[in-house]
Amino acid sequence: MSSAEVGESEVAAEIAAAVLSREPVNGIRLVGVDGPSGSGKSYLAARLATALGAPIIEIDDFVSWDCFSGWWPRFEAQVLEPLLAGREARYQARDWQDWYGSSLGDWKTQPWSPVIVLEGVTCTRQATAGRLACSVWVEAPADMRLARGLARNSTHEGKEELWKRWMKEEAEFFTADGTRERADFVVDTTRHGVG
Repeated sequence: MSSAEVGESEVAAEIAAAVLSREPVNGIRLVGVDGPSGSGKSYLAARLATALGAPIIEIDDFVSWDCFSGWWPRFEAQVLEPLLAGREARYQARDWQDWYGSSLGDWKTQPWSPVIVLEGVTCTRQATAGRLACSVWVEAPADMRLARGLARNSTHEGKEELWKRWMKEEAEFFTADGTRERADFVVDTTRHGVG
């Protein structure tokens, strides 16, 4: 096992222990893993979900390149409200067949579970205050995040301009929302090898 893997496992184990020590909200512990794109959220969320034995709901099923934050009402109605009411979440996932994510695709169902990890950009926004058992902010330097993003989308034309526009939107949203300041944990992936 590499030192990076040890670091991620330790971080995930620490956060998982904190989550399980907290009181559920309406009987459920929702854990948000948030932060800018390319920071390592998906990577950390996967390890955290494993440590908790919990499913993950990905914000990539809601967000799209042309809809940075306007998808929230659908997430609220199809995911948060049902789960907090003790019901399964049934939501229509984003169709990424065109890479831009400009349409919706199939419906997914997430059965109610005592712990569920929410992973993705803005999932711990102000609207979740008091409804999450734990919020995690994942960060990395902008140049590293951009390089990770471009590597993921290496075959698409105009990707660098798209990523730079997206990063600007993220920075503006997170600053106005105060997302990082509300986090229970801040994970710097340049130190922990996540990503």
